[in-house]
Amino acid sequence: MPHDERHTRRRPTLRMVAERAGVSTATVSYVFSGRAGSASGSGVAEATAARVLAAAEELNYRPNRAARAMRTGRSGMIQLSLHMLSDPWSLAVAAAVNVEANQHGLTTLILADGDWHAALDRVESDVAYLDGAGLDPESGEKLADLVERGQRLVVFSETLEPEGFDVIRSDALPGCVLAMDHLLEKHSAIGCLTAAGAVQLAPTQTTRYTPYLERMAAHGLDPDPAWTQTYAETQSSAFAAAVRLLSGPVRPTAVYATTDFAAIAAINAAHMLGLRVPHDVAVIGIGNTPDARLVAPTLTTVGPTDFYARQARIIVERALADDLEPARLHDFPWSLFPGDSTDLDAPGARLR
Repeated sequence: MPHDERHTRRRPTLRMVAERAGVSTATVSYVFSGRAGSASGSGVAEATAARVLAAAEELNYRPNRAARAMRTGRSGMIQLSLHMLSDPWSLAVAAAVNVEANQHGLTTLILADGDWHAALDRVESDVAYLDGAGLDPESGEKLADLVERGQRLVVFSETLEPEGFDVIRSDALPGCVLAMDHLLEKHSAIGCLTAAGAVQLAPTQTTRYTPYLERMAAHGLDPDPAWTQTYAETQSSAFAAAVRLLSGPVRPTAVYATTDFAAIAAINAAHMLGLRVPHDVAVIGIGNTPDARLVAPTLTTVGPTDFYARQARIIVERALADDLEPARLHDFPWSLFPGDSTDLDAPGARLR
């Protein structure tokens, strides 16, 4: 019986693949570098490349990533640092990048709410995406350090400028104003679900809570303090805040939630309390996440158009780009996306 290398204890090597395919080790290396397929003399003929890949499959050979990285200067990795992985926004970012990366043979790694600087110091990646680098001096120093060391970066920020790294800008505040104005067309008793800490920051800093205060004041409305409820960065906390908001002695007729996941929590809380959305309480969210179309009734939300797929392409393009390409600012304006959660006439606006 011929010896089957798939059952040997020895790990298959580049030389073994070359011998099986009847080519040189240089040819095998060239094929696995991703440069094969040219019959013009500058690459490897497609038939030869196919023979190499078939031999590798027979031997169960897998290229050594570390060696390839040293040879090509590429790791084949994209690292995503996501502040809150359970947020539909973060999940949508990760899913879109993974789909785009797979089309180019790249692997996606996710760092969930960790020390992105330390992680990037340990793991080589062709590009790193940061969704919350921060504005403090320490974060600025960390970004500068990574840029100086040659790490490609794409940073999601509403305030940072490109300084050796690409910036994805998607300013939420104009969208928040759109959301409030949409509710104010039919409602005056509007409650707010906002992130913990936003209320304390309101006097000195602009947050997604600010448009709620400003638009209510512009319409001469003085909301009940109990109509503002805060939540931590978990879905359970948002649900509890929504229950508090909708269980009070004087219930608002509409809810402005500063994230889509908090708005979805408000819809679920309303269902639990026996309230019809939007007939008893209308709900609007912030972010235009894919989950906005999955909840019943569908969620009215604000956000950028086709944000996730477009951002994923930017991230992957930066991973594949030449280092000489300049850093860029990518701006995503926001729009209103009406759903059934604020539409009294929508056929889907019923108690489920």
